[in-house]
Amino acid sequence: MPQQQAPEQESVTAEVFSTLDTSAGRAEAWVSRNQNYILSFIGLVVVGVFAYLGYENYVAKPMQEESTNLIAHAQAHFNEALEDPSLQDSLFVLALEGDGQNPGFIEIINSYGGSAVAKIATYNAGMIYLQRGEYDIAIDYLEDFSANDPVLGALALGGIADAFTELNQLEDALGYYQKAANYADNDMTTPRFLLKGAQLALSLGAKSDATSMLEALAADYAETPQATHVEVLLAQAQN
Repeated sequence: MPQQQAPEQESVTAEVFSTLDTSAGRAEAWVSRNQNYILSFIGLVVVGVFAYLGYENYVAKPMQEESTNLIAHAQAHFNEALEDPSLQDSLFVLALEGDGQNPGFIEIINSYGGSAVAKIATYNAGMIYLQRGEYDIAIDYLEDFSANDPVLGALALGGIADAFTELNQLEDALGYYQKAANYADNDMTTPRFLLKGAQLALSLGAKSDATSMLEALAADYAETPQATHVEVLLAQAQN
């Protein structure tokens, strides 16, 4: 079962989600909103998760310490890309492929497969390819990612759903939104993917799926921003 986040991390994460929800309301497309949220969230949370994993493992595993030091440069390029959209493309390349002196995520994945650091590199690589519009590659990386963290696990599944949506493989996308919503029970990722899944289900005419997701959203996450959309969407699903 996915492990629960520490209260301190959940508090920080909740603040991040609150800020992102405010800015997301000004975006034009709900798929784009979610992709931007994912990338911003990674910049704030993945480093913390990665540092925790490194701390837990590097004492007993010298390879973990080495890989932890190596990924720091790729992670720095990744974080800079999130902060400066004008340089995002070139910085994402450096994060993936390295800068000539330090390895990128791809080399770390190949060299340290199975380690906690390689898992984080796999996740980041998948999200970069998602943002770059290379959806098949994004799916490959995100499907390879595995973690017990409830937020990152849900985000990876949601990223796969976004990629399938962009590829117009909407039935597959709906299945992954449902998996993302069910991956962990929290008011951060669950309501977000319940809403996205319900919206997609409505577009597919899958009113039963849409209704069940909207009812779950209303019953269990009534205080979240996503729940404000339930009444209108549920009326559509029941007509």
